[in-house]
Amino acid sequence: MKMFEYMGKELFAKYGLPVPKGRMAPNPDEAAKIAAEIGGPCVVKSQVLIGKRGKAGGIKFPNSPEEAKKAAEEVFAMTIQGLPVEAVLVEEKLKIDKELYMSITVDGAAKMPVLIASAYGGMDIEEQPEEYIIKKHIDPEMGMQAFIARDVVRQMGISLNSAHGKQLVSIIQTLYKIFKEQDAELVEINPLVFSDDKVIAADAKVTIDDDALFRHKDLPYVEDRTATEKAAKDLGLSYVELDGDIAVMANGAGITMTTLDTLQYYGGRPANFLDCGGGTGREVTAKALELLLTKNPKVIFVNIFGGITRCDDVANAIADVKKDKGIPMPIVVRLVGTNQDIGREILKGVGIEAFDFMNEAAQKAIELTKA
Repeated sequence: MKMFEYMGKELFAKYGLPVPKGRMAPNPDEAAKIAAEIGGPCVVKSQVLIGKRGKAGGIKFPNSPEEAKKAAEEVFAMTIQGLPVEAVLVEEKLKIDKELYMSITVDGAAKMPVLIASAYGGMDIEEQPEEYIIKKHIDPEMGMQAFIARDVVRQMGISLNSAHGKQLVSIIQTLYKIFKEQDAELVEINPLVFSDDKVIAADAKVTIDDDALFRHKDLPYVEDRTATEKAAKDLGLSYVELDGDIAVMANGAGITMTTLDTLQYYGGRPANFLDCGGGTGREVTAKALELLLTKNPKVIFVNIFGGITRCDDVANAIADVKKDKGIPMPIVVRLVGTNQDIGREILKGVGIEAFDFMNEAAQKAIELTKA
C-alpha cells in the first residue's frame, strides 16, 4: 500500500523525523487557511501516488494565502499521469542549501533490507552515475547499528562531527526503525535537505507491505488500484494495467510475464498483465475476459499452456463471451495443453483458430493492431 506524501510525513513526525510545518488541505479554502497559519512563503503540492509532480506542474510556490488559494485551485484542476488531484499538501517553503537522497527498501536477490543513499538527491536521482549512489545491506538480526549509519554518512562526504552529520546518523537509524516497525517495502526521502544547520525531510514516500496491513490498523488505508484492478482482485485474479493496446490473458504469472516480453520483443505494446492460472474455471475466465473488453483494446491475446488450467474450460469461456456479449475486436488464442483438442474444436465452433506457438500468435496479434 502506497501512502500519500502527507501521510508519510505524519508518520515521520510521529517517529521524531524533522518535516516542514504544514498539513493536508482537501480544498482551496483550507489551503489558504493553512498558508495564513504558516505566515510566509509556502509550497502547495499535489497529492498523487506518482513521481515527477514538479515537472508536471503539480507543485506551486505561493507567497500569500490568496496566492495559495489560487495555486490550490489550479492544482486541484489537474490530472497528473492520469491521476486526478484530490488533496494538496500546504507547507512552509524551505531554504534549501543542499539536496540528498535516502531510502530503505527490500533487496529481493540478497533477501535483506538495503539502505540507498546519495549526496546528490532531487528530481533526477535516477540519472545520477552509479559512483554517486551508496548501497549498504542491513542484516535483519543486527539491525541498523550506529556504526553502519556513520559509515554511510562518511561515504557521502559529510563530516561526522558536523551538525548535519550528527543529524544524518540519527535520521538513518530512525528511518530503519520506521521500515521495520511498520512492515514497509519502501521508506524514501527525496530530497532530504540541508536548511541552514538543520536536516529536513522535504518529501516522503512510504509503501507498506499489503500482507502486513492487518498489523497496522492505525494506518490510513489508501486504495491505489484502478476500478478494473479492484474487479480483478474480487475475482481472485492478478491484474495490472499498462499503457499498450494489446490486452493479455494467460495462465500463470511466469507465462504472463513471458507473453508481455514476447509482445514487446516483436514491437507490440501490452495493455495489461492478467494471470488466470491456478485452475481458474470457466465462469471466472469468462468474467476475466469481460474485464478486458471494458478496456477496449485493439486486440485481445489469450496465451494458454494448460496444466491445471484446462483448455476446454478456457475455450468454453471465450465461446460464452463471444455468444453472449460479443467480442468486437480481434482475438488471438494460443491454446496448448490439457484437453487442447476439445478446446480447439469449441473455438472453431465460434470462428476462432488456435495457434500452437506463442511467438507466432504474438506476431499475429501485433499485425492485427496495424490493420
